Amino acid sequence: MQIFTKARVYDFMRLKFPAVILSAILFISSIFLLATKGLNYGIDFSGGTLIQIKYEQVPNLNSIRAALSANETFKNASVTEFGSEYEVVIRFSGSSSDVGLDIGESVGELLKDTGKLEIRRVDIVGPKVGDELRSKALMAILISFGAVLIYIALRFEWRFALAAVITEIHDVVITMGAISLFAIDVNLDTLAAILTVLGYSLNDTIIIFDRIRESIGTSRKDNINDIINESVSATMSRTILTSGTTFMVVFILYMFGGEMINGFSFVLMVGVLVGTFSSVYTAAPFLVWLKFSVNDYRAKMAEKLKLKKEKERTRAMFEKGVV
Repeated sequence: MQIFTKARVYDFMRLKFPAVILSAILFISSIFLLATKGLNYGIDFSGGTLIQIKYEQVPNLNSIRAALSANETFKNASVTEFGSEYEVVIRFSGSSSDVGLDIGESVGELLKDTGKLEIRRVDIVGPKVGDELRSKALMAILISFGAVLIYIALRFEWRFALAAVITEIHDVVITMGAISLFAIDVNLDTLAAILTVLGYSLNDTIIIFDRIRESIGTSRKDNINDIINESVSATMSRTILTSGTTFMVVFILYMFGGEMINGFSFVLMVGVLVGTFSSVYTAAPFLVWLKFSVNDYRAKMAEKLKLKKEKERTRAMFEKGVV
């Protein structure tokens, strides 16, 4: 299907209805997942223990799991590689109060037959601390979103601002839906990724909105769909380069960064894709449906320009002593 003209202006708005339907399906599905399946909170937010162990030889993870399952405290422990094939991380709910001895010594004793090992790190987060971190994490998201709302309200005409807010909510909800779907552990790293997605999506949307406002002043067209097509087409090379390079970096992190950074890089991958898509097919179409008038906006800009020139002329006359 040909979606661009000879002037290389892509007709993005031609696909706005199927794109918005796709966004609505993803958004509703994400809300359903969050309401039914919920989020898989990691040790940071739910409380628990993380133990990092280094072996002199490559360990057998199944042997480690079997040895841990002999103790009721560690029966449901998660065992994964960490950084290299010689190091493993053990995660489980509970704290050092669950065992009589030091928890590092207890795990070392259980795993003594799996190879020569060294306990390198033991991190313990109690349930109360986990609840406090979770509350602070939610507060951080709300404060960040509130700051975004204030910034948008001060910078843009209300239709632009409302469209941008809807886009931000859309991106964060769908990203969290993906976290729920793929059972990604929600920890401090994941929270940092969500806040990064919030900023990335806002930046992408603002760049397109600024171009739309610029095009309103320079274009001879009066139809908002045509102006959006011109604006998005003009920023497309920048969008492809920025989003493409960012996605490649986080994809490499996801593939080769190891287990500990997988959640962070996964959230960023989803956020980059969703944020880039929504900047074109969520933010821009809402300007159309909110009845944004190009002619009315031009009239307001002309009035502001007239007032500005009058103020400058008055100031110049005052400086010359005429007034």
